[in-house]
Amino acid sequence: MRHSTLLVLLGLILATNISAQDNKRTRLSFVLSPQISWLSSDNSSVDGNGNLFGYNFGVVMDRFFDTNYAFSTGLTINTTGGKLSYPADNPVEIGGNLEYPGDVTYRLKYIEVPIALKLITNEFHRSRYYGQFGLYTQYNIKTNDGEGNNLKNEVNFFDLGYQLGGGMEYSLGGDTYMMLGLIYSGGFLDVTDNAIDDKTTLNRFTFQFGIIF
Repeated sequence: MRHSTLLVLLGLILATNISAQDNKRTRLSFVLSPQISWLSSDNSSVDGNGNLFGYNFGVVMDRFFDTNYAFSTGLTINTTGGKLSYPADNPVEIGGNLEYPGDVTYRLKYIEVPIALKLITNEFHRSRYYGQFGLYTQYNIKTNDGEGNNLKNEVNFFDLGYQLGGGMEYSLGGDTYMMLGLIYSGGFLDVTDNAIDDKTTLNRFTFQFGIIF
């Protein structure tokens, strides 16, 4: 199933849910967020070798259970990754072949499902502020090294981590708001799956931008 189809289906499900509930209790947001990501290894012989610029886009739903508290989830496409420098005497599988590359760029694409608690202030001068923390799960759908080589067998399918951050919402009139924020995400699990005995985690700073309806 194409990525866009997944997003459309989720949007329809959420829209149907919203129509049956008080629109002040459930909100739908469309987000398009640039981000900077990098990989970190717990093996001293494997070094992080640079950041990658990516983006995160999709739909997010906030379900309020009190005036200033909401449960937040959604479905987004996460384009991320990082660079690693491996020891020269250890092979890494690239395009189905074992090679000794030294430096490897991992360009990763995931379907991401965040689960968070969001705390939001009352409105003041058309603005309100929020903080959030929680977990995310994501499922790998594409991996390459930026040069056309497939690294799918080099990366684990499932990833899990935590998120925390905050930002502001600015009223555009009625129930429509513009959202601006900064979210840090840190991985719990090993992203890579190769001959190197290490745990490589994915880390991100996401500059959150969205429109809330």
